[in-house]
Amino acid sequence: LRVKQLSSENQQLKEKLSALASSDDGHSASIYDGLMLASGQTAVKGPGVIVTLDDSKKMVKNDDPNLYLIHDEDMLKVINELRAAGAEAISINGQRLTGNSEIRCAGPTISVNNVRSAPPFEIRAIGSSRDLLAAINMRGGVADTQKVWGITVNAQESKEILIPAYKAANPFKYAEAANEEGT
Repeated sequence: LRVKQLSSENQQLKEKLSALASSDDGHSASIYDGLMLASGQTAVKGPGVIVTLDDSKKMVKNDDPNLYLIHDEDMLKVINELRAAGAEAISINGQRLTGNSEIRCAGPTISVNNVRSAPPFEIRAIGSSRDLLAAINMRGGVADTQKVWGITVNAQESKEILIPAYKAANPFKYAEAANEEGT
């Protein structure tokens, strides 16, 4: 019920924002479009990379099997490399990442935006394909580290990637806008 209410409120706020944006000389529309892109509230497309991660198929006897599985911290390393390389939008298995997204282990799965996924994981990132690929494939980097354990990391360039909008309701319950002085 709470999710339904928040989704409805989120839709109403989007409609108000859209009406405000269209009622001006275009300047507000430009600001609106920028805010929607930055907040992840709209689907985006552009060039970039698709990175696929899958658990290891090898197991070494008398070794910890968790070493051969993808964990949330492994996913975070990949995401951080992509962000550092200039990724403008990222999704994991169709879940758009925003400043409020969480990536965490949930048993044998990984939860992103409170949605559980199991391997293989598909990470889509929009940005300079050359820079994003270099970040993932750099010597001693995240792909090299994962391959030691047999975890599959496959990064491919794509001329057009579609990343969906953030689907969760507005997460702000306590925070409110303030000016620079805090009032």
